[in-house]
Amino acid sequence: MPGMPLVFVPGLMCTGRIYQHQIEDLGQRHPIMLANHWSAPTMKDVARQILGAAPGRFAIAGTSMGGYVALEIIRQAPERVAQLALLSTSAKPDTPERSKGRREQVAVARKSNSMRESTKVLWPKLVHPARQEDHTLFNIFIDMAEQLGVDAFERQIEAIISREDARPLLAAIKIPTLVIVGNDDTLIVPDEGREIAAGISGARLREVENAGHMCMTEQPETVTKLLKDFFD
Repeated sequence: MPGMPLVFVPGLMCTGRIYQHQIEDLGQRHPIMLANHWSAPTMKDVARQILGAAPGRFAIAGTSMGGYVALEIIRQAPERVAQLALLSTSAKPDTPERSKGRREQVAVARKSNSMRESTKVLWPKLVHPARQEDHTLFNIFIDMAEQLGVDAFERQIEAIISREDARPLLAAIKIPTLVIVGNDDTLIVPDEGREIAAGISGARLREVENAGHMCMTEQPETVTKLLKDFFD
């Protein structure tokens, strides 16, 4: 008998490739859906679109932007979500400074009509310092960003900027929740994940050593085991 359907929501400029290791394992026991997080202009619309395509009841895992989406899904339809896994994400809204920086990234991508430069700018904050010269991993991120393209990138940025402060929502979340952070994440620092775990009653917090923002690709075996133990 198959397990609970799992909805995976990738991060900004990422496709389902970031979850390859996790899906190969969990997909043996759970129906898997990869969410569309790139074609709607606001966070509310992204969540509504995913809810329209998702099974009636499901578990969800979201990374970074995908975590913002998962929290908005919980806000809109808490009765449909059975379990929640949040990776490398935050419950806080954007600051004006952060929003300005994001739109500057879009301008860079528009000017070159390519995602390569924007990805190169973000790369040092995406992975652990020891992986800065990992050209294979870097090229995967370039390929994912180029696959989505500049228009999708701009929609994702505007959706991220439009998100609400999710901190008031945390206390109302009553489902089993797992929060995973990379100990060396400099893009969304571990304290952001710790804040989420502290705000959700009974949430489990797991910190991945020697990992930055993309812990699921940097330490895939560790993250897969954490998700497997949680969802199974």
